[in-house]
Amino acid sequence: MSEIEQLVYQAHQTGDYDELIDRIPYARLIGIKVLRHGEEMIFHLPPSKDNIGNPMLPALHGGVLAGFMELGAMLQLMLSMNSPTFPKIIDFSVDYLRAGLSRDTYATCQVWRQGRRVGNVAITAWQTRSEEPVATARAHFKLD
Repeated sequence: MSEIEQLVYQAHQTGDYDELIDRIPYARLIGIKVLRHGEEMIFHLPPSKDNIGNPMLPALHGGVLAGFMELGAMLQLMLSMNSPTFPKIIDFSVDYLRAGLSRDTYATCQVWRQGRRVGNVAITAWQTRSEEPVATARAHFKLD
C-alpha cells in the first residue's frame, strides 16, 4: 500500500484529514479543513488575513476561493475512489455569485460522473447559508 493510500485509509477510519491535507502545500497554506457529518464531507476555509484580496470590504481573493473549491473537488474525488494518487486537473470553471467576505467559508462537492479515466465534480461554496452560495464550480480530473 502506498503512503497516499495509507493516508486516505486512515482519513476514512479516523475522520481526521489533516495528514492528507498536509501533503498539499497550497491547501496547507490557505488553511483548508475537512469536516465530517455522517458520510458527507464539508470543506472549511477559516478566515485568514493572508487570504484577503480586497482589504476594503474585506473579501477573499478570488483565486483563493477558486483554489479552495478546486482542492475540495480533488479531495472529494480522491477519497470517494480511495485513490492511491492525487487526481490531475483537466478543466476548472468557476462562477462567482457574490463577494466572499472574510469569514468562515464552506464547500460541498458532488461527484457527477466517475468513469475509467475522467471524474467530474460539482462544487458549491457558501458562507452564511448553503442556500446562498458565494460561488459554484465544475471540475474535470484525469484519473490514474
